[in-house]
Amino acid sequence: MPPTNAEATPGTPTGTTDRAVPAATAPAVPAATAPAVPAATAPAPGNPYRRLFALPGARAFTAGNLIARLPSGMFGVSAVVMIAGARDSYALAGAVTATGLAATAVTAPWIARLVDRHGQARIAVPATVCAVLGSLALVLCVHYDTPDWTLFAAYAATATTPNTGGMSRARWAHLLKGDPEALHTANSFEQAADELCYMLGPVLAALLCGTVFPEAGTLTGAALLLTGVLLFAAQRSTEPPPRPLSSRAKAPLRAPGMPAQLAVCLAMGAVFGAMEVVTVAFADAQGHRSVAGVALGLQAAGSCVAGLVYGLLRPAGPADRRLRWCVAAMTALMTLPLLTAALTGSLLLLSGALLVAGTATAPTMVTNMTLVQQRTPEGRLNEGMTLAVTGLLGGIGCGSAAGGWAVEHLSPAAAYGVPVTAAAVALLISLVRRTG
Repeated sequence: MPPTNAEATPGTPTGTTDRAVPAATAPAVPAATAPAVPAATAPAPGNPYRRLFALPGARAFTAGNLIARLPSGMFGVSAVVMIAGARDSYALAGAVTATGLAATAVTAPWIARLVDRHGQARIAVPATVCAVLGSLALVLCVHYDTPDWTLFAAYAATATTPNTGGMSRARWAHLLKGDPEALHTANSFEQAADELCYMLGPVLAALLCGTVFPEAGTLTGAALLLTGVLLFAAQRSTEPPPRPLSSRAKAPLRAPGMPAQLAVCLAMGAVFGAMEVVTVAFADAQGHRSVAGVALGLQAAGSCVAGLVYGLLRPAGPADRRLRWCVAAMTALMTLPLLTAALTGSLLLLSGALLVAGTATAPTMVTNMTLVQQRTPEGRLNEGMTLAVTGLLGGIGCGSAAGGWAVEHLSPAAAYGVPVTAAAVALLISLVRRTG
C-alpha cells in the first residue's frame, strides 16, 4: 500500500520540468565563518543512507516518526476485529471504518494547513491527543455495548491524527534544501518506511487482537502514536519554521499542475484498494483466506526493497518524465497478477507475481510526490502532501468498491483487471499532462 514523498525543494515553481534552486539564492556566508558541510550532504563517496543519517538530529526525529507511523497500519484492522467480534457484524465494522476514512479526508488537509501555519509541535501534539481520546472512546463504547452510533462518533474523532509521514518529509526538505540528490534518497527511505509500516501494522494488530484481547490492537496503536509524536515533536532543532499564510499564497489545489498530480494519486490509490480486496477474495476462493495477508505483505515487501534501491540511484531527467516511465512500468507489472491468477489459479504463484508487481510501487510514489512538492506553493508543503494522501485514500475507497463489484459479478481472477485499469488511467493522466 501507499501512503508518499518528495525529491525537490518545496515551493519551487515548476511546470513540467525540474528546476534546481540556484546557488545565488542562498545567503552568502564569509569563507572564514562558513560552517562545515554535514557528512550527509557532502558529495563524498559512500552509502547515501549513511551520509543522510549523519545529519544532526536526523536519527532522533526519524525514530520518533517511525514509532508514530506504525499504528497507521494497525487501526483499521484492529477496529474491524474488535467491532465485528463484539457486535457480530462485519457490515457495521466496515461502515465504522469507512466513516473514519471519510472524516480523515475532510479533516487531514485542515490539520496540515495548521501545521504549516503554526509549526509541527504546536499542532501535532494536541491533534494526536484528540485522536488518541477518540480511540479510547471507541474501546469503551465497544466494551460497554453502547449504541451503534457512538462507534461512528468515536472513530470519526480519530481523524485528527496528523500526517506523520508528511511532517517527516517536510523536515527532510527543510534540512536538505538545495541538495536534490540527498533529498531523493531521503524520500525513497520514507516511502520504504511507509511500506514497512503497512506491512507490519496489520500483522501486529491481528496478533494482539487474537492472542491478547480484542481491544489490545487499538490500545497499543494509540500508545505508539502518542509516544512517537511526543518524541518527534521534541526534536525542535530539525523542525521547519512555521510559515504564516500570506494573502497572496495560493491554495495547493489551485497551483499549476496540482490537479493532475492529485488525479494520479486518486488512480494509484484505486490500484492499492482494488488489489487488497481482490487478493483476499482470490485467496478465499482457494480456501486459504488467512494467507491473503501474507500475499499482500509480499507486495509491500517488494515495494519496500525497491524504494531503498531507488534511493541509491541518482535521479536522471525531469520528474514528470520519470513519472511517466514509472507509471508505465507499474501498469505493465500489474498485469502479472492478472495473468497468473487467470492462467494458473495458484495462490503460491500469485504471491510471487505480487512481489514482483510491488517493485514498481515505491519508485512511482516517490516520483509522483516529488511533483506534488514541487508544485505546492511556498509555505503550504504539509497541506499539499496531505491532499495527495487524501487523494490516495479516496482512490483506495473507490478501488475497493470496484474490486468488490468485479469479484461478485465476474470472478476473483478477472477482478485483477481492476488494478490494471486503474494503473492505466494513471498513465493516461501523466501522458495527457505532458501536452496539457
